[in-house]
Amino acid sequence: MSEISLQTIRREANEKEIIRNYWEKRSAGFANLRSQELNSNKYDLWRAELSSKLQGGRILDVGCGSGFFTIILAKLGYEAVGVDFSASMIAQAEKLAAAENVKCSFQVMDAENLAFADASFDAVISRNLMWNLPHPEKAYAEWLRVLRSGGVLLNYDAEHAKSHHAALPAAHAHADVNPQLLEECHRIYHMLDISLYSRPLWDTKVLASLEAKNISVDETIAAKIYPQGDKFYIPAKMFCVQAEKK
Repeated sequence: MSEISLQTIRREANEKEIIRNYWEKRSAGFANLRSQELNSNKYDLWRAELSSKLQGGRILDVGCGSGFFTIILAKLGYEAVGVDFSASMIAQAEKLAAAENVKCSFQVMDAENLAFADASFDAVISRNLMWNLPHPEKAYAEWLRVLRSGGVLLNYDAEHAKSHHAALPAAHAHADVNPQLLEECHRIYHMLDISLYSRPLWDTKVLASLEAKNISVDETIAAKIYPQGDKFYIPAKMFCVQAEKK
């Protein structure tokens, strides 16, 4: 193996550890906010949104964090599986699912290297994950791999890095995050190439190159679910990239 290859492997391993450590430290506060979100009007809004785009079955929530989407999916009657790179997040997800009295399956797993067989799921879903990924194109390939033919992929995301210096209202999702952790968040933004991409155009091109079909973008998500400043508000405009496996 060449010296350059070894350097690349070490750099990428270090990037993933930086990201994992950040979320390990964020896990308790993040879970508290998601618990509040599940018991707010956002629950009904997200329930309606997910119901409108999913047909049921076995669904994988990638980068599940403390289990917000996984829990909603379970409450809708789907077989919900959540995976996250942070063991602390998975522990928080298990606690929150128990508190919400729903049955979900959670595992610690890398979104870019899923330990599931091909065609294991009817749908794959994610929220605000891709800005954490050193190889987001590999993640899309993995998500499509574990989908059955005709299965649906839903990626709810935003260009977070491009708005992280934007003026914010008094109430927003990072209001209670300490400055040191916010600086770590900004470091991740600057560390990963995805922060420079023009999205969701980049997403649609990658999915097309992977031979996904019926690719579309819903740019109304922010207006429907986060129309104004509150404790769940993020300044970056959320969109949904939707596709199906060929």
